[in-house]
Amino acid sequence: MKCALIRPDGAVVHAERHPTGADRGAEAVVDTILTVADGLIDTARTAGLTPTALGIVVPGIVDQTRGVAVWSANIGFRDVPLRDLAADRLGLPTALGHDVRAGGLAEARLGAGRDCGHVLFVAIGTGIAAAHVVAAAAATGAHGAAGELGHILVRPGGPRCGCGRSGCLEAIASASAVARRYTALATGTTGNADTTPDGGSAGPTVVTAAEVAGRAAAGEELATRVWREAVEALADGLATAQALYDVQTIVLGGGLAQAGPELFDPLRTALRERLTFHREPRLVPAALGDEAGCLGAALLALDQLEDS
Repeated sequence: MKCALIRPDGAVVHAERHPTGADRGAEAVVDTILTVADGLIDTARTAGLTPTALGIVVPGIVDQTRGVAVWSANIGFRDVPLRDLAADRLGLPTALGHDVRAGGLAEARLGAGRDCGHVLFVAIGTGIAAAHVVAAAAATGAHGAAGELGHILVRPGGPRCGCGRSGCLEAIASASAVARRYTALATGTTGNADTTPDGGSAGPTVVTAAEVAGRAAAGEELATRVWREAVEALADGLATAQALYDVQTIVLGGGLAQAGPELFDPLRTALRERLTFHREPRLVPAALGDEAGCLGAALLALDQLEDS
């Protein structure tokens, strides 16, 4: 859990990290969230600051309007009224949102997409998810599930995804998929191994995606093949997204984006090749790192204050 006290201008006053402890179950995770938030309130007041609102963002399916964590494979949430639980216990106006959409909101307002009216933030880590931000607001969708870019079908009959379908984008181009594919080919095991519900491998991976990128840059044939497959699939997914959203800027975040030019240079070329009449978006790395979620949570909380 990444937690922070944040001023309205986006300045981080104090930051903390705590283990989520998802193995203890959803109820224990909720208690930890509220306990940590309570501690942050005390820290703020001790420093002479006045907490005005609380923002919480979580993975999975989130009903932002009702303030309910509908479902999360990683944490085990099932219809948890997290916003009301927090507001009742802590006595602060509380906003609940989705972690990637919150990160996209922060990047669009404060980071790499600043001053752009239409931004698509794509987080590439264990899975792949996106946030479409227009006029400084992230679309949630009719059911709180907007932005599941990782589940665009790009390779029918391809590797099995954690969602149960074969050939989803994140089953090929996520950081965990790159590591899994390389390891499978290097060790002679199946490259179509089942994945866990969060998109991770059912077995241990020997080489990380970052290492695959480094080996590809050094000219290793197998790494180059796996990396090229991932880039081509990602370009297909982004071309589809651009056809749908027509954004000015695509911001890539998450572990895979840290590959730098090894990802962005071939990806820009591959994306350009896939576009016909669509305008080519600016493709840039995220600027806020893993603070984006915290900053986005604060922005959601401040927005709620302004709307009330």
